[in-house]
Amino acid sequence: MLRTQLTKRALSAASRSWAAASRPAHRRSLHLAPPFLLDDYVPRYQMLSSRDAAKKRSLAYAHLRNCNLCPRMCGVNRHETTGMCLIGDTAKVNVIAPHFGEEACIQGHHGSGSVFMSGCNLRCTFCQNYDISHKRNGMDLTPEDLADWYIKLQEVGNVHNINIVTPEHVVPQVALSILHARDKGLRIPIVYNTSSFDSLDSLRLMDGLVDIYLADFKVWNTATSKRLLKADDYATTARESVKAMHEQVGDLSFTPDGIAKRGLLVRHLVMPGKEDEGAEIMRFLASDVSPDCFVNIMEQYRPDAHVGKTRRGKAKEGQNSAPEEVRYADINRPVNASEISSVRKAAMDAGLWRFEEPPKHEGFAI
Repeated sequence: MLRTQLTKRALSAASRSWAAASRPAHRRSLHLAPPFLLDDYVPRYQMLSSRDAAKKRSLAYAHLRNCNLCPRMCGVNRHETTGMCLIGDTAKVNVIAPHFGEEACIQGHHGSGSVFMSGCNLRCTFCQNYDISHKRNGMDLTPEDLADWYIKLQEVGNVHNINIVTPEHVVPQVALSILHARDKGLRIPIVYNTSSFDSLDSLRLMDGLVDIYLADFKVWNTATSKRLLKADDYATTARESVKAMHEQVGDLSFTPDGIAKRGLLVRHLVMPGKEDEGAEIMRFLASDVSPDCFVNIMEQYRPDAHVGKTRRGKAKEGQNSAPEEVRYADINRPVNASEISSVRKAAMDAGLWRFEEPPKHEGFAI
């Protein structure tokens, strides 16, 4: 009897060893593991000393007087005029509400307290939030007003975090609003939801105020960013920004309920015909940021903003009128399954393994 039990144990151990050896070395499946598990969490802004908070307030006001916090470096006094973003010394806000369209670990069961800023320092031709980012629809709010809304989202909405969407061009106002909200009793994490077209100075100002960086990395090639984002230096800036974000907050970490509290989450929207650029981005994240970087490879691209609109070309000799042309025709379609699979495979081949996954059921995604 004892010999039979020992034999079964030996066979079981051998089976486990063979299974472990047959799996690729980099392939892991549990993202809510001890290195990324927090027993509890206190937001970073709660740990700022009064001296450091005062320094940040002073810097924020100085940057408003000489605006150089985004890569556009306009240098204007925003109390008197505006730069490229066309936003002055108050933030223009389009929507403030609990939001259930984010990653499962961000939205949780109660939603993410999203604050959608109007305006942007990019001009993406395919922008999915064109009516907000390009048209600047919304209401003007001071940092004090914003702080009051954060408290309402926390107390009335019972949200998991304050999610500031497109903050790159209103960094001084956002920094001041977080400091005001801290004094009013804010106690939930701050999510900085950015295109990654941030300057290092702006990220230094936000250091200690932001808990989660929710960063887009859109394209890799300079020619693509110049044509589609209207920013020649986007990829270079995004690489520097994402690395700086990771240095501040590290890899995405969770409390046992599965809600993210601190760290970096990178989004990449797969675009038609741009899967090679997506692959380059994945290799960069794995080699230059962290192989444990949490990534959301997004497949919901759709033609929007200027894509697919028609314009008249130049009439050729012998033509009575100019033919109509479709703008950005190369990206005037949804992405296909092979393009998405190609980027995902590149990410896994590079060693990335922590992905935002759709639920394997029809219920809630947390």
